[in-house]
Amino acid sequence: MNGAESLVRTLVAGGVEVCFTNPGTSEMHFVAALDRVEGMRCVLFLFEGGATGAADGYARMADKPASTLLHLGPGLANGLANLHNAKKARTPIVNIVGEHATYHREYNAPLTSDIEGLARPMSSWVHTGMSAAEIGADGAAAVAAARTAPGQVATLILPANTAWDPGTGIAPVPPIPERARAADPAIAAAVAALSSGEPVLLHLGDRAVQGEGRVIADRIARKTGATLMAMTSNARIDRGAGTVSIERLPYPIDQAIEALKGFRHIILIGATQPVGFFAYPGKPSLLAPEGCATITLATPEEDQFDALDRLAEAVAAPPAEPIAVKPRPSLPRSGALDQDTIGQVLGALIPEGAVICDESITTGRNFFALTRDAAPHSWLQLSGGSIGLGIPMATGAAIACPGRKVINLQADGSGLYNAQALWTQARERLDVVTLIWSNRSYAILRAELANVGAHNPGPKALGMLSLDDPAVDWVSLAKGFGVEGRRVETLEDFIAAFRHGLDNPGPHLIEVAL
Repeated sequence: MNGAESLVRTLVAGGVEVCFTNPGTSEMHFVAALDRVEGMRCVLFLFEGGATGAADGYARMADKPASTLLHLGPGLANGLANLHNAKKARTPIVNIVGEHATYHREYNAPLTSDIEGLARPMSSWVHTGMSAAEIGADGAAAVAAARTAPGQVATLILPANTAWDPGTGIAPVPPIPERARAADPAIAAAVAALSSGEPVLLHLGDRAVQGEGRVIADRIARKTGATLMAMTSNARIDRGAGTVSIERLPYPIDQAIEALKGFRHIILIGATQPVGFFAYPGKPSLLAPEGCATITLATPEEDQFDALDRLAEAVAAPPAEPIAVKPRPSLPRSGALDQDTIGQVLGALIPEGAVICDESITTGRNFFALTRDAAPHSWLQLSGGSIGLGIPMATGAAIACPGRKVINLQADGSGLYNAQALWTQARERLDVVTLIWSNRSYAILRAELANVGAHNPGPKALGMLSLDDPAVDWVSLAKGFGVEGRRVETLEDFIAAFRHGLDNPGPHLIEVAL
C-alpha cells in the first residue's frame, strides 16, 4: 500500500465518501488509489471552482465533509473563491492539494508556488505532508480539523512522493472536540435583556437557525415578546409549511438599518453582529442602532442548542406548540413574468423535500418571503458573497441527497463564473433544475453605483454592468454541456417548463427572460 492508498482508505474510514476533483500529474497516484479503494465516489469537474463549490453544497446537506483533489497551487487558486464561501458558511471540507515531490521543490519548476500561503486565508487548518509513512495520520488530522465545530476548511498538501512511497495503512481519526458550553454570565445577560421590558432581537445563525434551534428560540420569543430574525446569509435553513417561520436581515443597507432601528438589545445565538456588506459614504458599518446593546449568548463555535435550552428554562418559556400547516400559495393565474409572480410560482410548486440553492442576487430578494408556506424544503444561500457558487453548490447538494429534487435559483451573471458545472450534472445524471434569471446584466451593481455615491454613470460605467452585447445563449450553453435547456418569456411558459423539470429526473435548465 502506497501513501496515496493509505490516505484514501483513511478518508473513507473517517466518513469522507466523495471526492470532487480536477487532478493533474502530481495527483495521479491518488487518482489510481481511488480505483483500489471501495467507498469513495469520484466526481470530475472541468474547473476547480466547481469542485470546491460542490464540496460546500455536499457538506451542507450531508452534514459531513467531502474531499476535494486540486492540482498544485494554480489549481488551488482556481478554487479559492468558493473555499472563501465555504469558510464563511462554516462548511467542513477536506481540501487536498497536490504538490511537487519534496526533493523537487528546490528546483523551482514552472508550477512551483507557495501553496501554504495560498491556502491559509481560506482554510482554518493547513498542513504539508512530509512522508508517505505519515500521510495517513495527516489525513486523519485533516478530517478531525474539518469536523471541529463549527465546521472548517482543512487543507492537506500532498507532495507526490508522499503518495507513491510505501504507506502505513489506515490511521484513526482523532476525537472530535465537543462544542463548548456558553458561559453562565452570557445566559444571565440575555435573561436581563429579555426582562428589561425593552425591544429585544434574537439574532440566529449557524445551528441556531436550524429546526430545533428555531423551535426553542420561538418558545423564548413567545414568553418574552422578543423578535426572531436570521442572519442575512445562512448556510442552511430547513423551512416551509409546519416549521417555525423566520425572516432574514435584509441585504440592502438602508433596509437592514430600518429593520433593526427599534431594538434596544440584540442577542446573538450562533450569529455574528450585523454589519454592512460594504462601506458606504455617510452610512454606518455596524447596523444596530446607537445605544443598542449587543449580547453574545453563544458563538458559532459553542453549543447553541444547549444555550437556548438554558435560556428557555431561565425565562420559564412554555413548551413548543404544534405549528398550523397553511395551504400552499396559489399559482398566479395571469400576469407579467416578474419577481413577484416567479416567487408565487416557487411557493406553489416547490416539492416536499426539495433543496433550494439560492444565488438569485437581485431578482430573488423576495423569494424567501414568498416561499414561507411552501412544502417543507431546505434553503442554501451564498454565505461568503463571492459569486459563482450556485451551480456547483446545487451539484454537490444533489450528490448528497439523491432522493431529493434540487432547484438552483441562479442569477445569470454569477452563473457564468462556473457554468462548466452543468457538464458534471449531466455526467452524473443529477436531478437538478437550474432557473436562470436572465436580465443580461449585473443588476445589483446598478444599485450599488448609487449606494456608493457614484452618480450619473456614463456609457463606459454602464457597459461594465451589461451582459447583452452579445447576449449569452443559456439554452445553447446548457445543451453544449449535455443539459436539457429551454428559454421562457411568459408566465404560462415558465410554469409549464418548471413543472416539466420537476416531473422529469435529470438535469434541466430554464432561462427565464426578464
